[in-house]
Amino acid sequence: MDGAMVGRIGIGYLVLVGFTHRDGEEEIAWCARKIAGLRMFEDGGGKMNLSLAAIGGAVLAVSQFTLYADVLKGRRPAFIDAAEPAQAERLYDRFCERLSAEGITVARGVFGARMEVDLTYNGPVTILLDSPSKK
Repeated sequence: MDGAMVGRIGIGYLVLVGFTHRDGEEEIAWCARKIAGLRMFEDGGGKMNLSLAAIGGAVLAVSQFTLYADVLKGRRPAFIDAAEPAQAERLYDRFCERLSAEGITVARGVFGARMEVDLTYNGPVTILLDSPSKK
């Protein structure tokens, strides 16, 4: 976004956030609680046993409607399952608010903007998280 830094965190999670037209408060609340409580950081014994709060971590939340791209047919992605922009922006704002309410520091990207995101990946863990109400 014109080279401006708009969100930055140290240790924590980069969360690519996408919504479908079926998402609402229930899905947002579940995901915020789950992300805040996940124990994915290693303790002194090398086990994934520590949460964001335990390590003083934060979340960089980046809106990413392309997560719901449908590529089953043809060669061009279809985004029919992705929420419309106005709905998605409301859901994104609400998601960030709920995550903050869980005691997590949240830095944001700019909704709908083209962004360059730099990530120092300290893997090997990458998780796809979707609320159980969609299963």
